[in-house]
Amino acid sequence: MLSTFLAFSLAILSASPAWCADAKKQLQGITREIREKKQLITKTAEEENRVSGELARIDKRLKEKEASLVSLKQDLKMVEGGLEKTRSEIDGVQREAESRKLLIQKRLVSVYKGGEAGTLRFLFSSESFPQMLENQRYMRSLLESDRKLLSAYEDRIEKLRQLKRQMEYDARRKESLKGSIELTKRQIEEEKSSKTSFLARVREEKIAYQASLKELEANSRRLQATIARLEAQSRRNEAAKRRAAAVAASRSQNKAGNKKRAGAPPGGLARAEGRTNDRSHDTPSPVALPPVTNGGFAAQKGRLSMPTQGRVIGSFGRHKHPEFNSFTVSNGISISAPSGADVRAVYDGRVVFSDYFKGYGNMVIVDHGDGFFSLYAHNSRLFKRAGASVSKNEVLASVGDVDSSKGPLLYFEIRYQGKPVDPAPWVR
Repeated sequence: MLSTFLAFSLAILSASPAWCADAKKQLQGITREIREKKQLITKTAEEENRVSGELARIDKRLKEKEASLVSLKQDLKMVEGGLEKTRSEIDGVQREAESRKLLIQKRLVSVYKGGEAGTLRFLFSSESFPQMLENQRYMRSLLESDRKLLSAYEDRIEKLRQLKRQMEYDARRKESLKGSIELTKRQIEEEKSSKTSFLARVREEKIAYQASLKELEANSRRLQATIARLEAQSRRNEAAKRRAAAVAASRSQNKAGNKKRAGAPPGGLARAEGRTNDRSHDTPSPVALPPVTNGGFAAQKGRLSMPTQGRVIGSFGRHKHPEFNSFTVSNGISISAPSGADVRAVYDGRVVFSDYFKGYGNMVIVDHGDGFFSLYAHNSRLFKRAGASVSKNEVLASVGDVDSSKGPLLYFEIRYQGKPVDPAPWVR
């Protein structure tokens, strides 16, 4: 993180007023970043609450669908029971109708075999005319009764058949509704799973932002202390200058001793300057990029090969967060590449770090001399150990996704005197 390196760099700056101003400027940048981080945390908390509320609504709909599904299953069971009862009733009625039909057929056969003569014998076998009329009415009544009974059974069978068709239709409709409800249930569960995962990610981001904010605030406190020391040293230097000027003015009044004392500061001033010089020795001035010579890393700007073959998906510098309307800082570039692809050194140097580093996965750092370093992170495997000398384009590691939230990629940095440098102008 840029602010972390600034905090450490400023701890060794000289105690000049110019660098006090520069430190204040850096502090303003860190303060702005802290404010943005706090806004980001607020946004994540709001997003967490929104997703939690949506999950509660999804749970409510899911329970309603589950209750509806249970009710439909009960209805379906009743329909199926009714269908079975209807089938049994139809079978009984059909057997009864068949029995009655056979009886009628036998009687019709008997009548048919007897023919008109048989009917006449039945009629005229009566002992009296009134009895004959009574026998005739009886025969007509019997035939009419059988015909009505058969017709009633046929009507009942048809009605039962219609009921069966209706219940079978209802059963199919219930099955269709059941399928729709189960599909809806699966969709809601999938949405719930997706929202739960998103909520977990939002919470993880919130935790990460809070940790980042704590680190920024710690850096800010260290920078505040550094600025206080720089300003105190500046005030001591100014006071020493004023004392030296006062001593010089006092001694100039004595013409006899003016030449003798010229160029020799008082003992107290010498001691003060001695302390100042000691502090300047402890805190050297910040370094600038060295002039381009015929060799070395500094001469390779625009000539370095990419450390792996792939597509740059993350650039150097400040970036606006797509969800929380805040900004994050990247000290390098991210290169999307196939897992296992070669990661090569961009220039000759010596490996100074080759191990797992939290947040960066398996990481390699190469010292190229003259204050230049290159960093390669998220690797799946490391092929060089710390202390190994490497040549330009020599394989250091293989691309991976260790501690990466974006799949297989290589995170690449160039640093000079501890400060991150945009790699884009350096590679071709």
